[in-house]
Amino acid sequence: MENRIFDTHYINFQMKPYLLFFFALFFVGIGFSQNEIDKALQKYNSQSVPYISSEDLAKMDSPILLDTRKEEEYRISHLKNAIWVGYKTFDANTIFETIKDKKMPIVVYCSIGVRSEDIGEKLIAAGYTNVSNLYGGIFDWKNKGYPVYNNQQQETNKVHAFDKQWGKLLTNGEKVY
Repeated sequence: MENRIFDTHYINFQMKPYLLFFFALFFVGIGFSQNEIDKALQKYNSQSVPYISSEDLAKMDSPILLDTRKEEEYRISHLKNAIWVGYKTFDANTIFETIKDKKMPIVVYCSIGVRSEDIGEKLIAAGYTNVSNLYGGIFDWKNKGYPVYNNQQQETNKVHAFDKQWGKLLTNGEKVY
């Protein structure tokens, strides 16, 4: 009997390193997408447009949100009350007509924050003085559990993941391509 008890303790003791390894792997996996978003933004962005975090945006009172993704991405999901402005189709004249006060807080976003930086630069060049780029874009927003809305303004779990490569950065939500 003692051997069996000893063996059970021995097995439990031997399994602890494996359990610790799996827990560590789990927590590393959670941080993976954020680290990959960080790397991509460091690689592709010049940080010419100040970043705003998802947490800080969630606390803001009625900023103007500009979605700089393709229209089909926007239709799948977007931040609540966001205005679609596109990227290749972006027209600064439309913005001038829509947003008269150049001091209004404007937050641009895309999938992770690369395309939106380009649009943010154009807004700043046009004289807008309170422009921010959502750090990590809609992917970070959704990864952190904040809501997104479809074209019918209903909350959805779907997010257009752009393509399979970028889609790896979306860890919370149903990926649509």
